[in-house]
Amino acid sequence: MKKLVSFMLVAAMVAATLTGCGSSDNAKSTEAAGESSAAGESSAAAGTTFKIGGIGPVTGGAALYGLAVQRGAQIAVDEINAAGGINGTQIEFNFQDDEADAEKSVNAYNSLKDWGMQMLMGTVTSTPCVSVAAKTAEDNMFQLTPSGSSVECVQSDNAFRVCFSDPDQGKKSAQYIGEHKLATKVAVIYDSSDTYSTGIYESFKSEAANQGIEVVAEGAFTADNKTDFSVPLQQAQAAGAELVFLPIYYTEASLIITQANKMGYAPQFFGCDGLDGLIGVENFDQSLAEGVMLLTPFAADAQDDLTQKFVSAYKDKYGETPIQFAADAYDAIYAIKLAAEKENVTPDMSVSDICEAMKKGMTEISLEGLTGTITWTASGEPDKEPKAVKIENGAYTAME
Repeated sequence: MKKLVSFMLVAAMVAATLTGCGSSDNAKSTEAAGESSAAGESSAAAGTTFKIGGIGPVTGGAALYGLAVQRGAQIAVDEINAAGGINGTQIEFNFQDDEADAEKSVNAYNSLKDWGMQMLMGTVTSTPCVSVAAKTAEDNMFQLTPSGSSVECVQSDNAFRVCFSDPDQGKKSAQYIGEHKLATKVAVIYDSSDTYSTGIYESFKSEAANQGIEVVAEGAFTADNKTDFSVPLQQAQAAGAELVFLPIYYTEASLIITQANKMGYAPQFFGCDGLDGLIGVENFDQSLAEGVMLLTPFAADAQDDLTQKFVSAYKDKYGETPIQFAADAYDAIYAIKLAAEKENVTPDMSVSDICEAMKKGMTEISLEGLTGTITWTASGEPDKEPKAVKIENGAYTAME
């Protein structure tokens, strides 16, 4: 009997040691992935905190977007917790890296479920978001993506978004260019292999005719061929395009603008939220970005109190000026708070019951956010006014 007791004590000690190693490894992987400091650290009993997960790229080519979302959300979480939480309950926020990859995003979602996630603020980019949205629909888990703009991101009734959809971005871009008489002859360069880019391009082209805009040249590239843009630029120049519309991401846009400059072609450039980040592209001559315009619901130089407070907090905490993706995430967390309080959601409710309450609450709130006054339809789409910014003196400046 003494031998048996001794063996059991040793086994218990080994098990405790292994458990401790697992916690240490998890903390290290959390730090490496850039998760919030609150992620995975709480020892609170189940049902005593709201566990909100986040997913997006904090490493890889789209890391600028994911880091902005993570940081903007964290500022909102910290503010809400300092003010007493949601219905008096604190928030735990756990952000996982997916490298903008659909399979890794689903893996991150499963990891967050194991952690105990009750609501998802994510994902950041569209293709992973579509894959994860299929899983949240199966689980009836509430999902609010700050920046997944593909139509398919919110096809199920449990999913909502903060940003404009791809078709909305294209349509509103054409309307802005037309109403402000920026150009009548426009060329488009887009990524035909990307749902974000093609979705914006198609709706832009459809609305352009209504705005008196002639699309004089269309140049397509793919993910496998996105370094040499000389042909579409030559076509745009030959067709007399006064403005080149770029429904693409900032990396390719920096190459296009650089190559246009080298060939002596100086049109206006106009893009959507994918161009947010152009200023920070490594090895890009920032002077070439002067005058570039993009449609966005957020301008960091806006003079309202909420924007100034957020920008100041973001700069103090992260040492840089926030982009639209950070503002989208900030608004997303506050939308979750409003909807949860509207429906008296508590953390001891099941994931499905929380989702049902949130679906109702989201359609009944009006958020005075960084990206405007926002209401939501039952289809998950936001209703708010677009804005545009122009890069001037190396900074985003709000346009009239």
